[in-house]
Amino acid sequence: MSKVDTAWLRMERPTNPMMITGVLMFAEPMDVEELRKVVKQRFLAYRRFKQKAVDAPTGASWVTDRDFDLEWHVQATALPGRGDKQALERFVSQLASSPLDHGRPLWQFHLVEHYRGGSAMVARIHHSYADGIALVQVLLSLTDTMRHPTPGDQLHASWLKHEHAGVAERVGAVDRYVQLGTRAVEKGMEMYRDPTLAAVLAREGSEIARELLHAVALPDDPPSLLRGRLGVSKRVAWAEPLDLEEVKAVGRACECTVNDVLMATAAGALRSYMIERGDNVDGMVLRATVPVNLRPLEHARKLGNHFGLVFLDLPVGEDNPIRRVEHVAQCMDALKNSRQAIVAYGLLAALGMAPSAVQGLALDLFSRKASAVATNVPGPQQPLYMAGCRLREMMFWVPQTGTIGIGISILSYNGQVHFGLISDARLVPDPASVIKRFGSEFEKLLYLALMGSWERRLDAESASNLMPAES
Repeated sequence: MSKVDTAWLRMERPTNPMMITGVLMFAEPMDVEELRKVVKQRFLAYRRFKQKAVDAPTGASWVTDRDFDLEWHVQATALPGRGDKQALERFVSQLASSPLDHGRPLWQFHLVEHYRGGSAMVARIHHSYADGIALVQVLLSLTDTMRHPTPGDQLHASWLKHEHAGVAERVGAVDRYVQLGTRAVEKGMEMYRDPTLAAVLAREGSEIARELLHAVALPDDPPSLLRGRLGVSKRVAWAEPLDLEEVKAVGRACECTVNDVLMATAAGALRSYMIERGDNVDGMVLRATVPVNLRPLEHARKLGNHFGLVFLDLPVGEDNPIRRVEHVAQCMDALKNSRQAIVAYGLLAALGMAPSAVQGLALDLFSRKASAVATNVPGPQQPLYMAGCRLREMMFWVPQTGTIGIGISILSYNGQVHFGLISDARLVPDPASVIKRFGSEFEKLLYLALMGSWERRLDAESASNLMPAES
């Protein structure tokens, strides 16, 4: 097991299980045997998913599970009562709070039968297998672009090259990061063979050292209801989707990226919730850690963790939605010229070799500098099918680390943008109360952005009318 993957394996805590949790909702009922057939053919084509993680003082390794039982890993279940969205959110919350069995391969699929006229699948996969970007692509590799595909019709990496190309830029990784990842994978750069902090510093020199010192010197995030002692229960919720074209329209009007708009919307929803709960947010800026892909895009479905982290400002103390977008956009621009992601990758590798006590101290140090984890992954903009059932909606959550207890997830699919929130139950026991604000916060932003665009157009027309006519 690589040093970085080992770090994620050893980050497991009762308060923060290190697994990526996703929920896929289908328009038709799915048969569990058909799902097992798809999993056997496509998911288990990755040999790693038949292996379990074995940790030892000298390092962790992957060992084939000789007692592998597909029926245990892919189970059918049913929701109690009416089986509505709230019931599914409670079920996902329970699974997100329950660590996986380390005596088996660290993944499990739960098929929820009879959900809203169709079915739903909850997937749990440990972070040590791969990062969120890779695992979303692995899950999407189980889907097809047709209900009854012929060989060759299933989703291929060609979608990834077109749809995923903007992800790195939207989360702050610029071309040199992608190029660095490309060289690392294709040419076997020493950074991936020995990605210790010392190796990173040796290659990147004084600028990386300054970036590390800057990260260490960052002040802790201010006290708020989003920070505090964590419990062992998670709560999840997801919002009604937004129209992707409307989000793009706001981005064009504000001259910023889609990601800037979405993260500013998230900051607005958190601000509204915090004010209602009695928090004084005047002038407050919180930080979110944002994963940055460091692998070449065509390798996004390869397993393993190849990403760094950057700190992104969430201006919850700003009451003007347009100003929030501007603040996020400025922070994004600054991150594009930083090496925070490279530093974080090297630190994770170093932590993978460190004693558990040192790892715990380092995690606490860096997790105090942020209040949330935020991810944004664009999915395919066409309908997908799994085992003959149309995929209606999907959402996922990455784990939080150290003392962080809030996770914000954004995923676009088939012309819609889906927001999800996972929270520690001690901090935010009612994430649905936060999630319901995303729509209204975006509507405010949409109104203001389009009105501003209209006013600029009127001003331009007025100026044109005042110009003297040509003789």
